[in-house]
Amino acid sequence: MKWIKRLCSFLFVAIVILVGVLCVKGYRDYREALDEKSIEEMAARIESIDNYTTIDELPQTYIDAVLAVEDKRFYSHSGFDPIATGRALINDVRAGSYVEGGSTITQQLAKNQYFTQDKKIVRKISELFMAFKIESVLDKDKIFELYVNSIFFGNGYYCVADASWGYFGKPPSEMDFDECTLLAGIPNAPTNYNPVASPKLARERQAQVIEKMKKAGYLEEE
Repeated sequence: MKWIKRLCSFLFVAIVILVGVLCVKGYRDYREALDEKSIEEMAARIESIDNYTTIDELPQTYIDAVLAVEDKRFYSHSGFDPIATGRALINDVRAGSYVEGGSTITQQLAKNQYFTQDKKIVRKISELFMAFKIESVLDKDKIFELYVNSIFFGNGYYCVADASWGYFGKPPSEMDFDECTLLAGIPNAPTNYNPVASPKLARERQAQVIEKMKKAGYLEEE
């Protein structure tokens, strides 16, 4: 059975080399992206938009809802959540396709501001390097703030304030529980889940948000 051991050794070395090559290319792409736009420049650009909303102006219910559906360990990880990534990988393998992502809010901010939306391994590695860099420069509240001020909410709205005014006719600070939980579910699939395009799907997604809030401990079961 020596040939089996040799084959296993060969495969192990091949995998290590492949991972190394991918990491090197991912790091190179990360550095190129960072050279074009620093973290501070990225943050300043988002902060300069009309209707920029600070985290202090957001209802706690909305913050909790976003964390529950996007990244419930946001305030405890350093940009990467191995638990969420492992769970997503298992679910993807079971489904035989890409059905769930394990990206943190920081990774999503990195992807949206620096990289393309494809799911290639090299891009994910670059995104991870950028997420670590963002976490080393900005605090958690600022990262969350930049995220909700730069994501797509459907119907032409690209920040939380525009979405709140567009869908509910009020600033984010005045959103009630129903509006907070409805809005938090839209970015997952903004074309399908926005209440203008599909009120039924928007409400179904809202129910998922509320259930995730319960599981994350933000709401009592009743």
